[in-house]
Amino acid sequence: MKIGAMYSHLNGFEWIQYHQKAMWDEMKGIIESIDAEAYRTKVSKEKTMKGKKLFSPIDLNKKMKQDFENLGWFESRTSYWVTDQYNLITRTMHLSPDEQKQIIEEEGRTAIYSYNQTDFVKNRVAVEVQFGKYSFIAYDLFVKHLAFYVGDTIDVGIEILPMKKMQSEMSSGPGYYEGALYDLARQGRGVPAVPLVLVGIEP
Repeated sequence: MKIGAMYSHLNGFEWIQYHQKAMWDEMKGIIESIDAEAYRTKVSKEKTMKGKKLFSPIDLNKKMKQDFENLGWFESRTSYWVTDQYNLITRTMHLSPDEQKQIIEEEGRTAIYSYNQTDFVKNRVAVEVQFGKYSFIAYDLFVKHLAFYVGDTIDVGIEILPMKKMQSEMSSGPGYYEGALYDLARQGRGVPAVPLVLVGIEP
């Protein structure tokens, strides 16, 4: 496969080229080492494409997970506690999870455990490979990457998506680069407040 398009949000690409170029080169190398045609393994049951062989998001995800992990990238989680009071959340969100829970309960509210998980992290660079449903992309961009950035776990996030050309040869549902780029542009230049690189891949 190859990178078909790329967008740098809040100088995400420039940051990674200056501070962590090796991480970019590893990610790019993984993409370029995969023969997409080898993962055209899903036989469509949809009326408009019945019997046609499509790219398998599940198999592609497994391959990329294996390749990232082989290079020392790992899944990461950030845990936190939430409640039903906005002011209490804003007061505790930058504290440690234990402190969050304690203060929420001291205020007589119910502390609810929650977490965000990201696919791969290495040297403060996060990578999400998203071949899932379109709504998952927005969650990655506007919640997950931002949560890890605010939590001081990462300095930049990378979102890997299929280009429309590739997505059209997957089963219905997955999002695609061009649509995610539109969503970013619609929010304005400063949203989300985390440096990102949007990467569109194709065979």
